[in-house]
Amino acid sequence: MNTEPRRVVIADDHPMLRAHIRQALETGGFEVCAEAASGPQAVRFAQEHQPDVVLLDIHMPGGGIRAAAELSRLLPELAIVMLTVSRDDNDLFDSLRAGASGYLLKDTDPGRLPEALRGVLSGEAAIPRSLVARILDEFREPGRRRSERRSKAAVLTSREWEVMGLLGDGLTTEEVAKRLYLSPTTIRVHISSVLRKLRVKDRQSAIDLLRDRPF
Repeated sequence: MNTEPRRVVIADDHPMLRAHIRQALETGGFEVCAEAASGPQAVRFAQEHQPDVVLLDIHMPGGGIRAAAELSRLLPELAIVMLTVSRDDNDLFDSLRAGASGYLLKDTDPGRLPEALRGVLSGEAAIPRSLVARILDEFREPGRRRSERRSKAAVLTSREWEVMGLLGDGLTTEEVAKRLYLSPTTIRVHISSVLRKLRVKDRQSAIDLLRDRPF
């Protein structure tokens, strides 16, 4: 029986986040064999190190979805998992079409990452329950358009998505700032930008809109 730790490549352009992911995975029994800061780098490191799984950010230089598609073609046995702030339907479905077996949000408890990756390596799909409903909707109504939701989501930056996602999970401005290693003032600037882009009056209205509740 092979008792060697499963090997993983982490690809994200934020060094501090990579460090936190590495710590969580190594604590959970994985071996991080390389860290990449771009899509092309992730492809190169995966080819060099032949890991069991690669974690890809979507909105990093070179594009995570593009990297997923290339890795799926070059290394068909490789497990590909997206780790992102994006809850946008386009990103979700494009990632799955590119060959990803998992789509995890960055506000997921880091301690749950090892379990999620082990599930993927065992043949399971790692997708948050909040996003599974969207996949079911797509199959139930394959021709339905979501232009309004997509257009509103598309105007936000990755950082704004990240901030609003954490606020939606109940964190305070100060807690979000601490989690993202930013100042509370910077977080408030991001929130103000989101309210302006979405044309809503307060942060709760923005959170409700971005959650895209089906009811």
